[in-house]
Amino acid sequence: MSTLPVSQVKARLSEVIETARATGEAVIITQNGEGTAVLQDLASYEATRRSLAMLKLVAQGERDLARGKSVSNAAVFRDLRRRLSAK
Repeated sequence: MSTLPVSQVKARLSEVIETARATGEAVIITQNGEGTAVLQDLASYEATRRSLAMLKLVAQGERDLARGKSVSNAAVFRDLRRRLSAK
């Protein structure tokens, strides 16, 4: 991951975008020496979003288990067989 000041990103935006696209690495953009934004290619961004969505589902599942909200595998497959045979 590289870090560039906003002035350099403005001056070379097309090049910065192409580098991000080619490498799949994000670019941290700074203003007054502090990170303020990230430029990321679309494929990496979408992969990150999918990963975060999956992690949210895992966290929800862990909360459900901790609260006793779970169903056994046998019950799930029994219900699936019943639903499939009803069609």
